[in-house]
Amino acid sequence: MKRKICYSDLPLVSKDPLKNVHDLIEYGADKVELLMDGEKWDDMEKSFKKLSSKLKELPIGYTIHPPAWDINLTSENKAIREASFFEYKKAIEFAGMIQASHVVIHPGFCFSPVFDKRLAKQRAEDYIHQLCEFAKPLNVKLAIENVGYNGSSIFTQDEFTSFLDNIDETAGYLLDIGHANLNGWDIPQIMKQTKDRLIALHVHDNNGTGDDHLPIGEGTVPWQEIFKTIHEQSIDCQLILEYAPGTPLEKLREGKEILLKELSTE
Repeated sequence: MKRKICYSDLPLVSKDPLKNVHDLIEYGADKVELLMDGEKWDDMEKSFKKLSSKLKELPIGYTIHPPAWDINLTSENKAIREASFFEYKKAIEFAGMIQASHVVIHPGFCFSPVFDKRLAKQRAEDYIHQLCEFAKPLNVKLAIENVGYNGSSIFTQDEFTSFLDNIDETAGYLLDIGHANLNGWDIPQIMKQTKDRLIALHVHDNNGTGDDHLPIGEGTVPWQEIFKTIHEQSIDCQLILEYAPGTPLEKLREGKEILLKELSTE
């Protein structure tokens, strides 16, 4: 069966979300991940009902990525933690309105070595437990992403792959391939360890030094090992091309063609 490939609208961040979806459909998207960041999403909840109605008219499915740059569930500042939690609840509610398959959750960051990562992981677990309870009645899955690099990740590889052991099945894993590459993680091994709860992959490349969100093949990510693992482990998760702001949309079409060719079962 031919895989359906999802495009993040990150290349079009800060532009009108409805127009973004139309543009991404034109370039071959089977599904769209809406990033709720940038000027056009500011105070957008006032328009959720109208926007959701228009989005549901289109022949495409959705995933939701809540604001990414300035929220942190594990902040040392309680007000920021609580505001972040509120933003995630708002995104989950919107996901329910448009019947999105999942909402991406960043479990948090530790931006200083003086902060206690054990406490950060506990805060992340506590908030994600609560978000699961909120999401479950809305039939929305939570995709917990590996975020942070250069020391800001709250997890080691082994800690990430075991993080959901005591968390409700409403939550699963989202493996961001670029982030894993930056941290020197064994990407095929993570895929094997998390495959039973692996909801999605964020697909993008980098050179191991910065979170560049390059197209497939333009960095140092071991793509052939990844494709081999997907085949051998029969991994059937959502594939989301998440390329950098300003990336020409033709690159998304090319990325889709690469994925379909490499992962064909025919």
